[in-house]
Amino acid sequence: MDSRLVQDKQVDMKKRDLFDKCIRFTKARELMAAGIYPYFRKIESAQDPIVFINGRRLVMVGSNNYLGLTNDPRVKEAAIKAVEKYGTGCAGSRFLNGTLDIHVELEEKLARFMRKEAALVFSTGFQVNLGVISALAGKDDTVIIDRMNHASIIDGCRLSYSEIRKYRHNDMEDLERVLSNASGRGKLIVVDGVFSMEGDIVDLPGVLELAKKYGARLMIDDAHGIGVLGKTGRGTAEHFGVEAEVDILMGTYSKSLASIGGFVAGDEEVIHYIKHFARSLIFSASPPPPSVAAVSAALDIIDSEPERLERLWKNTRRMLRTFKELGFEVGPSQTPIIPILVGENETAFTMAMLLQEEGVFANVAVSPAVPDGKALIRTSYMATHTDEHLDIVTEAFRKVGKKMGLI
Repeated sequence: MDSRLVQDKQVDMKKRDLFDKCIRFTKARELMAAGIYPYFRKIESAQDPIVFINGRRLVMVGSNNYLGLTNDPRVKEAAIKAVEKYGTGCAGSRFLNGTLDIHVELEEKLARFMRKEAALVFSTGFQVNLGVISALAGKDDTVIIDRMNHASIIDGCRLSYSEIRKYRHNDMEDLERVLSNASGRGKLIVVDGVFSMEGDIVDLPGVLELAKKYGARLMIDDAHGIGVLGKTGRGTAEHFGVEAEVDILMGTYSKSLASIGGFVAGDEEVIHYIKHFARSLIFSASPPPPSVAAVSAALDIIDSEPERLERLWKNTRRMLRTFKELGFEVGPSQTPIIPILVGENETAFTMAMLLQEEGVFANVAVSPAVPDGKALIRTSYMATHTDEHLDIVTEAFRKVGKKMGLI
């Protein structure tokens, strides 16, 4: 190679700055300048059906607080008492000095609640998927996932160094194709129970049938199913009556369980193994005492107040019917997650801000979180929404939908 070309290449490499990508990233600032940036909105109140932004009252339909427990006095009192007894943190990992008696008590309660032999608590739901998948699957295994699975599942697969195979969303024929080509390897199917953007439910009977046929283990991420699905709110497996057939159940606290953190439940020997090999558990600080106590209180309320689940579904049925009658496209939603499909990213950004002007807080999902051209306004509902709240939401969507030519 010509010495001058080598020299020029060396100069170019010296000029390359790791932060160049940061300087080139201008999209968010352009949206801010246009007044349609829908992220990091500063909320000044609890995650109730009514929230405040800049002192202004908004109906919240962008929260995963499905059972309305994050501001429940009993949950808050449990968290306060835990701080008074244990302090604000554990100053170490579960593996070493960070296991309190209340961690163990919550694990026992979660195992009973999920009807499994054992459970293990983590500091976040994201860490559950990172730790569990990477602990169980390795380079000689295949992890098979739905294309619409949550990002934490995808990242857990990457950390496992296993072969990753995806199948078309909720498509059992395509899942069988993938499974049939994975012979001779350990196989783990990981699926969302409720898909967090689309609001539809996994075809769990179909997945189970294929898992048994091809000798695969099955893990369900039930972050949006626990507290929502099933006769007693125990999630997707209870909804289909197949709790004993699912190998591993994962859940989070940041939805129906009124806190932050996550857990995995399953057979005792599997949980014991994960406890000793999940890096996101071993090398992370332990869940703080108030979070643990809040979850325990929330579980008690779910068991003692089944009417919350009934109200959640009453509100869900009403809003699914309402959006369809207004003429919005809601996709395959079957749950309190009801997406309004709007098409282009900029349309979603604009609509979210117009809804805020009308007194409604809703979320935006754009590519790459959803496929190109499939941007949506993600709404979600709580047991504590009243008819008055939902009237406000209905009118805001009617007005904004007509203004934007969507209905």
